[in-house]
Amino acid sequence: MDDSARERILTAAEELFAESGFDATPTSRIAERAGVPKGLVHYYFRRKPDLLAALVQRLPDGTVDQKRVVVVGDIAESLRRLVAALDARLNASPLLSHLLWREADTHSAVKAALHDRYRAVAAQIRNVILAAGGAAVATKDVDSAAALVALAVSYRHSVARLAEDDDRMDQELEFVADALSARPRQAPPVR
Repeated sequence: MDDSARERILTAAEELFAESGFDATPTSRIAERAGVPKGLVHYYFRRKPDLLAALVQRLPDGTVDQKRVVVVGDIAESLRRLVAALDARLNASPLLSHLLWREADTHSAVKAALHDRYRAVAAQIRNVILAAGGAAVATKDVDSAAALVALAVSYRHSVARLAEDDDRMDQELEFVADALSARPRQAPPVR
């Protein structure tokens, strides 16, 4: 069988699912757009949800080389560089990204894949914070900060990146970096 036919089917499915939604797109329309017989769609993808699962696998790898983003002593800049690298990877496939975020509510395989992606991003953020902050980081708060930044990145990739001129991420990263670098405050003396 021709691998390019499989690729055309996936491309057609991605486009049509993004345009009309998964449930509203029959496999016959996918076959028509891909320029293949309907039977070939079912040869490669036994069930329509298998198409969605294959599209999840097409998401760009979210792993960023920590050495390329960490600026020792500057948590905010390190996080900015990490977010920029994550944005660039996801922006390489905006149609697929939009489709998968939309379908996550109704398809457990998509939801699970996006949740795994969130956990991987949170782990990367944690590692970058620790590498950039060194001993100055309030380590007890690193996991919470990593989870918060990962949520902000996930929100940005699902909704906010579609809004024009609404980029508060830099302020959020600066806030997290400042909070992590702050020395613990002494409790006021009791009188």
